[in-house]
Amino acid sequence: MADSFDRTILAILDREIPRLRLMQPRDVSTQGKWSRKEILGHLVDSASNNHQRLVRALLADELSFPGYAQTDWVRVQGYADMEWQRILDMWGALNRHIAHVVSRIPAAKLSTICRVGDGKPVTLEELIADYIRHLEHHLEQLR
Repeated sequence: MADSFDRTILAILDREIPRLRLMQPRDVSTQGKWSRKEILGHLVDSASNNHQRLVRALLADELSFPGYAQTDWVRVQGYADMEWQRILDMWGALNRHIAHVVSRIPAAKLSTICRVGDGKPVTLEELIADYIRHLEHHLEQLR
């Protein structure tokens, strides 16, 4: 199953990166709740947090992780002021690495129990599936 997750992440990158590279500065800076730059920056933060969760879960029998204040993370890192291509490159590189890590997860570790913030306990497998759903949700916003 982990093998399927890594291929899914790589397929998302192959599909989305060329499309996202074509976005113009005026299109990525327009404000709603968050600009497209900030949404992609949030996906960088999500990748960063989930990378930590994956690695730590592989080193333990059960783990509890803190949540994170998404809006504050986006604000303090200043994604709105960053160059689009730089954010996109960071997002792509982090997700390629996540796919690599996921491809190395032994089947037995997919049942590792993980708690994130105040959320209910989930398996590592469910955590990865949720990460992919979260990714797709925000990529839909970028379209």
